[in-house]
Amino acid sequence: MKPSLLVTRRVFPEVLQALAPHYELEANQDDAIWPRAEFVARASGKDALFVVASDAIDRDLLATVPKLRIVATGSVGYNHVDVAACRERGIIVSNTPDVLTEATADFGWALLMATARRVTESERWLREGQWNRWAWDQFLGADVHGATLGIVGMGRIGSAIARRARGFGMRLLYTNRSPAANESELGATRVALEELLGQADFVLLVLPYSKQTHHTIGEAELARMKPTACLINLARGGIVDDAALARTLAAGRIAAAGLDVYENEPKVDPALLACSNVVLTPHIASATRSSRLGMAMLAADNLIAFATGRPLPTPVA
Repeated sequence: MKPSLLVTRRVFPEVLQALAPHYELEANQDDAIWPRAEFVARASGKDALFVVASDAIDRDLLATVPKLRIVATGSVGYNHVDVAACRERGIIVSNTPDVLTEATADFGWALLMATARRVTESERWLREGQWNRWAWDQFLGADVHGATLGIVGMGRIGSAIARRARGFGMRLLYTNRSPAANESELGATRVALEELLGQADFVLLVLPYSKQTHHTIGEAELARMKPTACLINLARGGIVDDAALARTLAAGRIAAAGLDVYENEPKVDPALLACSNVVLTPHIASATRSSRLGMAMLAADNLIAFATGRPLPTPVA
């Protein structure tokens, strides 16, 4: 008999076609968000799970799925999976690195530029019918060319963003747990977070989420930033204290922020929604067809490798 697999969200048809010869599939075709109790009930008795970042794979769930042998997440981040608890039970975990790097780096620049030049704020104003004349001081934004970019987390995506920064003639600072091997190639200088926050015109977050990185940017860190600086979060919700950021933006203590991720997404702090000086997008940094299909197919490749007794392409170390 083929092993059983639960696919928790609607996915591209070609991904299900690739999985079908290897698994008895139960797939979420209408993309409904299952209540926790329903998710647990559906997962019970399954050999494999194909999940996304909003699916919490914790000890409580694992206690109800004695047959489970692999969890494949269709994301790079895996903070929603209790990897240690999975290992204790002999469950393999895989993720999808590399596939989304360039698309996410592109979007980092889209979000940075929109934030710097007040694109969404001015568009709302125009759509409201408020534009009736040109003025010298209308929606003055920040210069990007020649500015200082501070990248927090110099992994694959951080490096891809840094490569793009050279085209803007930017001074590049970064902070990371260890020096980046490509530091000299990128023309980047590693500094402490406190120094980066004090010098950067744009602070861009691309570090993984963990207990250690929770609220990396909070009240104290925001207070270190220049009043003219912009904060961009592409990483994960929880790395920024959203409530503290909303207070900082409302008080004008930094110029603006661009956010693609949130602490309790898909819910967004109402105080952030009330700020005009923040660009908000719904976790779409990887949302190109090639990247999202590539992520889903890589998750499927890991599942197929497991079913056929081959090494997984991208197991979580």
